[in-house]
Amino acid sequence: MQDHTILTAPDRSGNETEATGFPRLPLVVYILALGTFLMLTTEFVVAGILPEVAADLQISLTQAGSLITVFAIGMVVGAPVVTMLTSRLSTRRTLILALVIFVAGHLFVAIGANFTQIMAARFITALATGAFWAVAAVVATRAAGPSMGSRAVGIVGAGGSLATVLGVPLGAYVAQLVGWRGTFWALAFAAALVTVLVIRRVPADAPDHTPPSIGSQLAGLRCVRLGLVLLACATTTGGVLAVYSFIAPLLTDRTGVPASMVPLVLTGFGIGSFVGTIIGGRLGDTRPHAVTILTPAVTTVLTLTIFLLSESSWAMIAAVVLLGLFALSANSVLIHLAVRFAGTAATLGSALSVSAFNVGTAVATPLAGAALTSSLGLDGPAAVGTVIVALTLIPTIVLAQIRRREAAATEPLPTPV
Repeated sequence: MQDHTILTAPDRSGNETEATGFPRLPLVVYILALGTFLMLTTEFVVAGILPEVAADLQISLTQAGSLITVFAIGMVVGAPVVTMLTSRLSTRRTLILALVIFVAGHLFVAIGANFTQIMAARFITALATGAFWAVAAVVATRAAGPSMGSRAVGIVGAGGSLATVLGVPLGAYVAQLVGWRGTFWALAFAAALVTVLVIRRVPADAPDHTPPSIGSQLAGLRCVRLGLVLLACATTTGGVLAVYSFIAPLLTDRTGVPASMVPLVLTGFGIGSFVGTIIGGRLGDTRPHAVTILTPAVTTVLTLTIFLLSESSWAMIAAVVLLGLFALSANSVLIHLAVRFAGTAATLGSALSVSAFNVGTAVATPLAGAALTSSLGLDGPAAVGTVIVALTLIPTIVLAQIRRREAAATEPLPTPV
């Protein structure tokens, strides 16, 4: 009988390589992906349990929905601010601290007696979430090595994408079984397990690693290319979520899709997002600028299709699923570029990319909501999203041109015959 065991050997970055020649990502990358899965689950799970929360706390659905808004604000603030405040700590200790605060925040939500206490706990939890996300991207990049950095960040980001497909429905199911507070008890327990894994598996910083001062980190943020990446982060995510946030009423009230089919369509979007994030991360290691240009270009076509063909059910369903595949698949590549262009301020660069994603959402979503009251009606959000996503092509094309000029400048002159 032939032995089909796959042989592995460490490559130059310390990662194992299969006999087929394809390197494996280290285990720590998948642990960090599990962490981001919990982080994004807790951000959006409130949407699935709004009626239960509102009834238990005796508040309106609008007030209950603000538990999502306050979390997004906490992410915007927490990513750069907490990252700077913990800049003298090792990345390992920062991850552990963020997870401990995350666990404590969920326990406070689970036992919170009133809406104000729960709001405060959600905000503090979001501060830790932003810091974890920013540091996780840097740790994953370092663990994978320069040749697989974008792929590693893609896996970490895919953990977040999986939250919308698996985490939020599971959270809603737990709430139905044991009440909405049980969902937060479960998240706290799961995060405690991830904390143990991080303690055991995330390596300490190199002995000769000296954390850069705040001054040197701020100086590293003056890079023009970093600013272009952050602009792309804001427009691509803002444009997509401007469409996605209002896709359900568009499907039911204009396209005529039965309400019972909407969760299946959104699941298709989520699965596409999960797959697209992984593929985008893989391609981003070799062709980052091609990914960051092609993705918003295709996304613009898809959002325009949603705007123009909103009355065709099959065209709409196909466009939404494909939107999931392409829309956010370049985000991990953008984070990786932010880490690279920030230089010594890598962690802060990653943090700012997280903030940029959330700023884009915070700005674009209200604009899309306002468009609902315009003459475009339900088609308004798709029109707004199309314009915003198309703007992503400006910074990404400029970045590609800068890279092309640099490559041309370093090419050796032809040898005279």
